[in-house]
Amino acid sequence: MTTTTMERITFNPAQCGGRPCIRGMRIRVKDVLDLLAANVPKEEILADFPDLEADDIRACLQYAAEQVSYPVLTLATQ
Repeated sequence: MTTTTMERITFNPAQCGGRPCIRGMRIRVKDVLDLLAANVPKEEILADFPDLEADDIRACLQYAAEQVSYPVLTLATQ
């Protein structure tokens, strides 16, 4: 069964300050992204967080990619 990114990335104002988490758990998307940015192998992340699934890591990356895909408007200065 394939779960979409938005089913894996959840938001709850009463949990982790409303920050995006994974499947309602207290594992924040940012924490997973920080580990990946620090070059921690996916296998090690999955071992450290037994409730995490490989698809959760992919969902974090997809979520991050979608967040930066918006155009940035700047004012021209003269």
